[in-house]
Amino acid sequence: MGIDLRREGAVFILQLDDGENRFRTDSIAEWNTALDEVDAADGPKALVTTGTGKFYSNGLDLAWAMGNEDVDFGAFIGGVLAIYGRVLTMGCATVAAMNGHAFGAGGQVALAHDFRVMREDRGYFCMPEVDLKAPLHPGMTAILQARLPKQTMHEVVATGRRYSGPECLAAHIVEQTAPEDQVLARAIEVAEPLAAKAHPAMSTLKAGMYPDVLHALTLSMEGGPPENAA
Repeated sequence: MGIDLRREGAVFILQLDDGENRFRTDSIAEWNTALDEVDAADGPKALVTTGTGKFYSNGLDLAWAMGNEDVDFGAFIGGVLAIYGRVLTMGCATVAAMNGHAFGAGGQVALAHDFRVMREDRGYFCMPEVDLKAPLHPGMTAILQARLPKQTMHEVVATGRRYSGPECLAAHIVEQTAPEDQVLARAIEVAEPLAAKAHPAMSTLKAGMYPDVLHALTLSMEGGPPENAA
């Protein structure tokens, strides 16, 4: 995927920089390395994640997974779900600066953050599984249930609707929208005042709020990738 982790004051910025920023085994490893560094840092801290260009993350790289006979699809999905769990229970505040499209797993990892700021003029949030004729892993469903209002979740999953930034704000998928050149700065503004609250106790508190989600994330994957995945 290509991940750059830098620090501006107390705020770590994890930037995805690999085209569509899809999940593969190499990007899973990079995510974990970056999160390890944030976890190991002492003192006040917060985490902001963002992408580059028109993509925050376009989700799973299913074409790569299906075209590579060495890929254990269940283990691959498990690795992505483990990232969700890590982000969901980070011992510091987390904010997704959604600079562009967030589809499928890309949208789900954004929802695992504490807060979301989305570009207001371009880019969509979408769960396309209904059009791919593909099931959601129970952990993916659980992330959506934990973060979205019930009717919003129903529409997100059952229709595959593409939500623009303003539509995401109205549907309570994100907390803020901003112009393209202000998305990252706005996310840092959200994260920075919360940096002093970073502590292992925050991780424990978050885990206590979402035991059902954390359990669902560990369940085995039933079935495989969609037959017509692109």
